[in-house]
Amino acid sequence: MTRFSSFDTPFDAVVIGASGGIGAAFTKQLEADDGVGAVLPFARSTHDSHIDFTNEASIEAAAAMASQLANLRLVIVAAGLLHDGELQPEKALRDLSDEGFERNFAVNTIGPALVLKHFARLMPRTGKSAIACLSARVGSISDNRLGGWYAYRASKAALNMVLRTSAIELVRTRRELVVLGLHPGTVDTGLSAPFQGAVADGKLFSPEQSASHQLDAINAATIEQSGSVLAWDGSTVPA
Repeated sequence: MTRFSSFDTPFDAVVIGASGGIGAAFTKQLEADDGVGAVLPFARSTHDSHIDFTNEASIEAAAAMASQLANLRLVIVAAGLLHDGELQPEKALRDLSDEGFERNFAVNTIGPALVLKHFARLMPRTGKSAIACLSARVGSISDNRLGGWYAYRASKAALNMVLRTSAIELVRTRRELVVLGLHPGTVDTGLSAPFQGAVADGKLFSPEQSASHQLDAINAATIEQSGSVLAWDGSTVPA
């Protein structure tokens, strides 16, 4: 059985950030799907399939490995940064730091942009394919009603602009390549762990649930939605 009814199957897939909770769930579900052939996972913590968003050479090397796949049609970027040790989301302007902005943008914006640079050229010119990057609803400017989280919000808003701009360019040569941002909902991982207290009942997803929802959203996405950010339920997140 395959969930990928909109793709020509079997196809190969790449998961970047495969050691994280959602990335590992993506990898496992893709590997179990009859419509998917090879799955190539990349993570910062691995040796043979190492990737580092702060080092473009490692992204280029990962793309060279992926170029050996017979029918690459899906690239998922599941890496992201919200907090790390002393780096925490800002509550007010007084909390801003250049380091916070630099690290958030390096992982959440620049890294995915460079993945697009090096991986988009590997996608086929005919037949549906997709490059999907984890974004976040908090990257929506019009939906921002709570404030705070300056660097994270800004880095995700910038990512969304990168996705939209690349979608406009890429459709000229790859007319069925869908470029997407994905809002996974609140997922029970280390990234969201400090912020789960206010999550409504039934709205905290396991990585497996979130990955399944997002794969279904990717399958349902059309070329007209390229450049959009889709929530876990397939709805469009406002810009």
